[in-house]
Amino acid sequence: MFKNVGANWALNGLQILVLLKLAPFVVEALGRDQNGLWVTIVSMTGILSLLVLGVPLASVRYVAEHVARKDVERANAAVSTCLGICLGLGVGALAIGASLFGFFEVAYLRGEAAAGLPPEIVQGARIAFAVVVVQVAMGFAMRLPYGVFDAHHDFVARNAIMAGELLLRLALTLGLLAWKATLPVLAAVQVACSVFEFLVALFVLKRRHPEIRFALGGFDRGLVREILGFSVFAMLLNVGNLLAFRSDAMVIGARLDAAQVTYFDIGNKFFDPMTSLLIAVGAVVMPMTSRLQATGDREELCRVFLKWSKISLSIVLLIGTFLLVLGPDFLGSWIGPEYVGPSGAVLRVLMASFLVYLPVRGVALPVLLGLGRARAPAIALLAMGVLNLGLSLALVGPYGILGVAIGTAIPNVIFAGVLLRLACRELGLRIASYVGYVATRATIAGLVPLAVFLAAKHAIGVSGMPALVGAGCVGTIAFAAAWIFFVQRGDPHFEVQPERAPR
Repeated sequence: MFKNVGANWALNGLQILVLLKLAPFVVEALGRDQNGLWVTIVSMTGILSLLVLGVPLASVRYVAEHVARKDVERANAAVSTCLGICLGLGVGALAIGASLFGFFEVAYLRGEAAAGLPPEIVQGARIAFAVVVVQVAMGFAMRLPYGVFDAHHDFVARNAIMAGELLLRLALTLGLLAWKATLPVLAAVQVACSVFEFLVALFVLKRRHPEIRFALGGFDRGLVREILGFSVFAMLLNVGNLLAFRSDAMVIGARLDAAQVTYFDIGNKFFDPMTSLLIAVGAVVMPMTSRLQATGDREELCRVFLKWSKISLSIVLLIGTFLLVLGPDFLGSWIGPEYVGPSGAVLRVLMASFLVYLPVRGVALPVLLGLGRARAPAIALLAMGVLNLGLSLALVGPYGILGVAIGTAIPNVIFAGVLLRLACRELGLRIASYVGYVATRATIAGLVPLAVFLAAKHAIGVSGMPALVGAGCVGTIAFAAAWIFFVQRGDPHFEVQPERAPR
């Protein structure tokens, strides 16, 4: 399991490096207004992803279950059925995308917020919106090969393909936006990279898992209801996630000017890669949970849950203490000094909530999904998203983008508490036992890098990217020492032995 999670983290590292290069380049090339429109387009077209009804996530669970039982025929039936469902839903997404285009036109391209936008930018936004709609609709079926890789725990091959797509996107974005910095060009880059990724994934899938047929020939009508039964709750998870984390740009864009979307987006830049670090754990935990359930090994499942929750919390504490103390200064050196104040405040508010939310979401949610218990967390995440949207709408007027950040942070903490309770109840664990094992030593160890970063800011007064990176490295080394000699010492779940394979 460490190998697979390590492969995911290696990909996350590359994603962060690409982000560090592309984020300031895209903002500078497009300008704050045009970049704000792009963030709004991505957020709005993200609504279409809800139409996939969680089928790719369902494919991981059902294929993993049949792979564990060595039932290739049923695994192929699951793949074919998921493919057929996704193709149909993709056609529906194109139709609904046309309706969203009309709303985007009226709300964002003809309102007061767009009054100062040049006509060529407005026209470019129209073209980019249409192109991204097509990309999202195609992506329903194009993401399914990764479900097969995940079900086989073939994360190294999967991540190599995704790394290739990242590098291609980096090269095309730098080259094409330097040539012509417009929204249609940026949208075209996304489509080209998606097609490349799918074709390579399909080729590698046929080479590494020839027994799996990525075709409609094994479509099983009897499986449709079963898959959709699980997928509906996976869809509710997506709805909640969209309301919680993708609606902020739309709220800001509708009430404030496009430049404010950029300020919020810069303050929120770190949380996609941070979430990816934890999803990297969850991507391995979910199919592992399905396998352990199929083999009846609940003891091993509890061990996996506790151990990886502790690791996840430790990662978030290290990154979180750096961002809480030095994050605004990092934004100023990375993007520009004008972002230190407004974006830095957003960063700190969101990070405070993510200290609680991310470790629970990263492990507890995939465990529940792997057990087939999607209903309760889906309803909880949906409620979280609705609360987020309501609070953001209420607070954006009096408090601007900081109010939107507060409206996001409060539901994050509430959802984490609900999700933790659900997972502990399902596994037969007491919450006090979970907190005692997962949080106590890790939180104490988190005070070590916090002290380093506070000293760097207030005693030494570090400034500039090299000094900030240096402070981050010193804090990381100090935390690693505390983790090895204090957090992990004597821990029964970290014995020096291979993890037990599912029986």
